[in-house]
Amino acid sequence: MDLRLNRHRRAGLAALATAAALLAAGCSSQGGKKAQEADAGLAAGKADTPRMRIAMITHAAPGDTFWDTVRKGAKAAAAKDNVDLVYSSNPNGADQANLIQNAINQKVDGIAVTLAKPDAMKGAIAKAKKAGIPVVAFNAGLDQWKDMSLLEYFGQDENIAGQAFGKHLNEIGAKHDICVIQEQGHVALEARCAGVKKTFKGKTDVLYVNGTDMPSVKSTISAKLKQDSSIDYVVTLGAPFALTAVQSAKDAGDKAKVATFDLNKDLVSAVQSGDVQFAVDQQPYLQGYLSIDSLWLYKNNGNFSGGGEQPVLTGPAFVTKDNVDTIAKFAQKGTR
Repeated sequence: MDLRLNRHRRAGLAALATAAALLAAGCSSQGGKKAQEADAGLAAGKADTPRMRIAMITHAAPGDTFWDTVRKGAKAAAAKDNVDLVYSSNPNGADQANLIQNAINQKVDGIAVTLAKPDAMKGAIAKAKKAGIPVVAFNAGLDQWKDMSLLEYFGQDENIAGQAFGKHLNEIGAKHDICVIQEQGHVALEARCAGVKKTFKGKTDVLYVNGTDMPSVKSTISAKLKQDSSIDYVVTLGAPFALTAVQSAKDAGDKAKVATFDLNKDLVSAVQSGDVQFAVDQQPYLQGYLSIDSLWLYKNNGNFSGGGEQPVLTGPAFVTKDNVDTIAKFAQKGTR
């Protein structure tokens, strides 16, 4: 009889324990579900936060493939963040400022902008801020974004990148380079050549070309090489111009080598073949992605990188024959 009672007691206790466990699990499940629902808008994957409209406004010139990579990064972030991305560009500072005004008129939720011609942009950016539109800068304007009180900056310190470039020229024994600037007055391009000149122990000449007219770029570089046979390196500030410079050297019958800032898939192939000696990559895909994602984070969680004091640097990264094969698979997809 006592044995049966003990067995019944043990069974009852087990049942109570099971019920308590199920109840606890149910409460935990309900609490977890509520937490998941609360966090769903900010979770990884595709956001279900309210639809945003963000304008990306750049100084891209027609035909410059660098900006294709920027836009791929921006589109990837927009797809993830439930953002309607509106892209526009103009290499003329005043016209780019007009594009900012258009975005203000459209009452966008955020603006990501390049500051190649910062003086021309000040007024329009001030109007955007007055309208309550958050603005981040990327790619160009490292020395100006804080003065304009923008939220964040994503890009490369172009002067530091130029200095690193100049040091690398020293290491490989270069003596005389021409630094080819495709857009006069562009602060980031000017800073690159200034950086090269600062650390390069040889001679640096700056050569201005019209970046919107590639046949003219080709003939201008060729003429310079024919004029001065002591030039042993052509430094270009964009992948398309590096590939053109390779042809310029061949046309001039010159042995000058080519090195460059920035990448695209054709440039990666040129590094692999030895037509271009090396490149400095500022990771434009990352710039485009972070610019859009940062505005989404600011609107939905109040985040901004660097506290409004420090930029987020995306470069420089050197691409040489030693590491180009690793990058080539990404370049083929158009993301490096």
